[in-house]
Amino acid sequence: MTAPRASTHIGMLLFPNMTQLDFTGPYEVFSRLPETTVHIVAASLDPVRTDRGLVLAPSTTYTTCPQLDVVVVPGGPGQEALMQDEGVLGFLRQQAAGAKYVTSVCTGALVLGAAGLLTGYRATTHWTAMPLLSLLGATPVAARIVVDRNRITGGGVTAGIDFGLHLAAVLRGEDVAKQIQLELEYDPQPPFHSGTPATAPGDVVTAVRTRAEPLQARRLATCQAIARRAGRP
Repeated sequence: MTAPRASTHIGMLLFPNMTQLDFTGPYEVFSRLPETTVHIVAASLDPVRTDRGLVLAPSTTYTTCPQLDVVVVPGGPGQEALMQDEGVLGFLRQQAAGAKYVTSVCTGALVLGAAGLLTGYRATTHWTAMPLLSLLGATPVAARIVVDRNRITGGGVTAGIDFGLHLAAVLRGEDVAKQIQLELEYDPQPPFHSGTPATAPGDVVTAVRTRAEPLQARRLATCQAIARRAGRP
């Protein structure tokens, strides 16, 4: 008789002002994986409010979380505060040492970079934050998903679904991932070709960049400070 397969433990970081789709997109995929336990990890068990007001509940904390097989860090405006939070960064370093895969969605890659977990790795993030990766020791790659050894990074927001399906295939095989994709009826047919700065009209790109400027300035300052402490130019 074949012994039952041990559960795979996936831990998804939850923090204030995160972008909920960075989290809920891949969560929807992971929650359907067989022999898988998904842990929602936060500083405490208090409910967490995302950047658009959705409230989510953690299931474990940094101190009670078991060793994870997969570490997942979503992004969003709240990511900037995490980059200087030694409690979060220490948790990620500790978990990464024993995890099979260390991963992120959107600007969650900047948090991994701040923890020193992307140094020497190729990675992707949201297009507005792509230039910041090099300040954190990573090689930026403009792609929906980037795999470099056991680091898997997804692009901005909706790329989390693609990332989740890719990781599902890695963990449980393509057939299982395809079944989940069909269950979700994930067959994107966007009404506009403005999903990347390469395809969006110039005025749309300018408008989005302008709205993002204050946050991007804060992110840049944080990444520059981290780079200086690490002795990077």
